[in-house]
Amino acid sequence: MTATFTRMDQSTAEEWAVIGAETTRNQGRVADRILMLLESLSDITDGFATDQLTHCLQTATLAERAGADAEVIVASLCHDIGKAISVPNHGAIAAEMLKPYVRPDVFHTIKNHQDFQGRHYYHHFGMRTDLREQFRDESWFALCEQFTDEWDQIAFDPAGDTEPLAHFEPLVREVFARPRY
Repeated sequence: MTATFTRMDQSTAEEWAVIGAETTRNQGRVADRILMLLESLSDITDGFATDQLTHCLQTATLAERAGADAEVIVASLCHDIGKAISVPNHGAIAAEMLKPYVRPDVFHTIKNHQDFQGRHYYHHFGMRTDLREQFRDESWFALCEQFTDEWDQIAFDPAGDTEPLAHFEPLVREVFARPRY
């Protein structure tokens, strides 16, 4: 059965049961699309020494080697995935994509990582470098600080030891297998 309604206010419970079942059956495509978007980052350098895929892979590699859990590793991998769409709000895009699949502290870390990273370069744009301080009392502050200072901001080395995307694919599939939060 395929839905026949052309307006939601004319739909039936039976049609929505089919749509719900199809959505659940096709959940695997979420990981496929995430991997596709990550691969597309190999075309984006925007003046950096590495393309954005390499940067994301290095960030995830550092997180994994530091002992981060699966959700943090996958979020580290996907933190700049929004740049495939728009650089100015890439953190918010990535965070919203991750939100159903990661804990709230991981979501907030990715959403706000840009202001935390500002400590390292905002002065070059005449901007305040202490924007992270507005979040000092948040429960996720330490995670975001670790993410930006220990993994993200140092992951631009073209010769850096970096795991390939295939290494992270099983974790991507695990984390995006079903919404949990």
